[in-house]
Amino acid sequence: MAWLLLSAASPLPAEDSACPDWAPGDAREAVARLQERLDAWDDAYYRRGERLVSDGVYDAAKRRQRHWRRCFDLSPDAPLSSTRPRDGALLAHPLPQTGLHKAESRQAMGDWLEARQDQALWIQPKVDGVAISLIYEAGALSRVISRGDGRHGQDWTTHARRIPAIPGRLQDAPDRVILQGELYLRRPGHVQARDGTAGARADMIGLMARKQLSAEDGERIGLFVWDWPDAPDSTSGDMAARLEQLAGWGFDTRDHTLAVKGMAEVTEWRQRWYRHALPFATDGIVVRQAQRPPPASWQAKPPDWAIAWKHPATRSLALVTSIEFTVGRTGRITPVAHLSPVELDDRHVSRVSLGSLGRWQELDVRPGDQVLITLAGLTIPYLERVVLAAEPRRNVEVPRQEEYHELSCIELVDGCQAQFLARLVWLSRTLGMKGIGEGAWQTLMEGGQVSGLLDWSSLGSATLRTLPGVADARARQWHAAFQASRERSPALWLEALGMPSVPRDALHERGDFAGLDRLRQRSEQEWQTWPGIGPSRAAQLSRFFRHPGMHLLLQRLVAMRVLTR
Repeated sequence: MAWLLLSAASPLPAEDSACPDWAPGDAREAVARLQERLDAWDDAYYRRGERLVSDGVYDAAKRRQRHWRRCFDLSPDAPLSSTRPRDGALLAHPLPQTGLHKAESRQAMGDWLEARQDQALWIQPKVDGVAISLIYEAGALSRVISRGDGRHGQDWTTHARRIPAIPGRLQDAPDRVILQGELYLRRPGHVQARDGTAGARADMIGLMARKQLSAEDGERIGLFVWDWPDAPDSTSGDMAARLEQLAGWGFDTRDHTLAVKGMAEVTEWRQRWYRHALPFATDGIVVRQAQRPPPASWQAKPPDWAIAWKHPATRSLALVTSIEFTVGRTGRITPVAHLSPVELDDRHVSRVSLGSLGRWQELDVRPGDQVLITLAGLTIPYLERVVLAAEPRRNVEVPRQEEYHELSCIELVDGCQAQFLARLVWLSRTLGMKGIGEGAWQTLMEGGQVSGLLDWSSLGSATLRTLPGVADARARQWHAAFQASRERSPALWLEALGMPSVPRDALHERGDFAGLDRLRQRSEQEWQTWPGIGPSRAAQLSRFFRHPGMHLLLQRLVAMRVLTR
């Protein structure tokens, strides 16, 4: 299965493993600002059902908050009051809603499984809805309570009685049955990788917040029971028996609760539920031990006998560690943000292009900023915006765009390392020099053998053997590649040196190569007589052939009998 192979990535390095070099006051300020943002996200999520940022961004922010607190020995804040419902009557859950720890990487998930090799494990989709507790007494539904803070929640019993997915009675049930599950909006054919959550949880909370729930809206709501805490066999681990009984009562849990053994099966189901149709939105998978401690010992905090592994994040919050400005072959300057590693779609991202100087200036990205990273077209990392700007702003040394253009850096001088190297890589690729890539050119440049675009053409095998790491076989291979390039056509050589693209006929007269002198003499108007060459391209061609430094290179090609005068 091709989609399974995509997930076989190496473990992600611990994000932000190095502590920031901050004074204590600056550290407290940074942690406080991040906490304020997390508070706002939590308040919107728990009170209004609004997901202001994706799970990947939220989880990354929480990890960074914990890391910084450990770095600077800052005690964690008390739990947010916003996580507890503020409106309506509050009821105590008969058993706590425990919540779940999240595996922050493939490695973390594997470690959790490795520690439970002797346990029977079951996997379920992590349904994206609202958690509830259901209490049945003498077989009749008596209470439905929203999750709230895990200990207390709102009374949703009235609405629940208008939801057909919640049975009013259980046949042949024990005197008391406590179920925990998720109310969700029915979405037949929902594919998480394609459709995302699309506000599923917010819409669900919106329905339950209405004073009255219509019969039509009740039909739109499904229920996924993910646990029966007080089942007679709840500590013995007979999950199959529990599922059989739940199915007999009308709960559709069995089809999406499956026994698993090991990382390969967990990964397979996570990918399958992410990329294939389900009747609800999901945000990951949950793996549970069939055998758990007695429910009386449960607390309103994540236990160690269950864990969630979110779907591959397509957005995350990343910390910018530095800004690099690369200069390409044509002189284009591209800012690149280097990041503390983040995971997007199960791939590790540690750098992202900002496209252009103008876009970098618009975003004003600086080291220390926390930025929103997403995948453009689900493949290319893209920096969307700055979420939290570092204070104070750090200075960044920016190259001057006017110093770089399509004819700059044809020699290796100060400030030209990147563009000169890019020119050499383009030259060897265009001329088909086998075995000559960026590494070879770096070796030649660092060895002082190449400071002009054609210096390599006069190097012999004996000189090449003096370079670090270049033995006889490699020296002979490089020399052969250099010599073979002399057989390439004049058109390819001009393209290799950076001549703007032209129709092949534009370089010929009466069927033969026009010659260097004739091409240099052409006016911009003459260049425009060929199809596809407009005023801008004509001006570029004129500059190329008349540029003094380029002219010297072209004369050298005449001496090498690659071009004719």
